[in-house]
Amino acid sequence: MESGQIHMIDVTQKRETERQAIAKGRIQMKPATLKLIRKGELAKGDVLAVAKTAGVMAAKETHRLIPLCHPLQLTHIAVEFNLREKSRAPNSSECSVEITASTKGIGKTGFEMEALVAVAVSALTIYDMCKAVDRSMAIGDIRLVKKSGGKSGLYLAD
Repeated sequence: MESGQIHMIDVTQKRETERQAIAKGRIQMKPATLKLIRKGELAKGDVLAVAKTAGVMAAKETHRLIPLCHPLQLTHIAVEFNLREKSRAPNSSECSVEITASTKGIGKTGFEMEALVAVAVSALTIYDMCKAVDRSMAIGDIRLVKKSGGKSGLYLAD
């Protein structure tokens, strides 16, 4: 293939199998921001409800956001949050919302991108909902943690 040329992978001859993907990521924030999320006291409303909805919607629209992704028929999408506060050193704490998205369906290609996009958009939504009180939030660690189905079978991250 010449440099600069792109193409969508042809999956016509692949067989349909049940496929699942799980992705994770997180958004770090100040302790006060996490406290506001927990208490539901942010001006824009229920941060986690909006972020969950955004993640589900994003997974369904992945093929519109990532140019070479195939449109897929998702049969299940779940977005979950874990509010974490842990001490790293005596005088500091790390606060974050850990995001987990799982996608499932029957298809000829995997659902990894849909799970990853759900995590990313959920994190961006949390940022948007909280930016008035904490512009220092940092989104990161977005990664695939599990994939099953298809010719390549099971993938589990270390």
